[in-house]
Amino acid sequence: MPTPLYLAATVAVSAGVTWGLRALPFAVLAPLRRSEVLGYLARHMPTGIMLILALYTLRDFRPAALPAMAPTVLALAAAIGLHLKTRNAVISVLGATALHVVLSTVWQA
Repeated sequence: MPTPLYLAATVAVSAGVTWGLRALPFAVLAPLRRSEVLGYLARHMPTGIMLILALYTLRDFRPAALPAMAPTVLALAAAIGLHLKTRNAVISVLGATALHVVLSTVWQA
């Protein structure tokens, strides 16, 4: 059976490790805020992510099957239009997703 001193030391070490791991991101965050690379990524990542999502959506696109692809094409056009109008990625993605779901449900290919 462990002694009380052993149990207290185990709890203290566990608490120290837990506290250290939770404090580490805050200690690293301060220098990163001044980083030029992080500023560059913050400006350009949303565009890159939208491009990746658009390419992933169109990965199965076949021009010969255009009637079946109409919901996807219309939703993509809606996403582009919404983004150009609002400059808000959340509105663009949610609006185009909702339109795609509705069109896919009611469109008879």
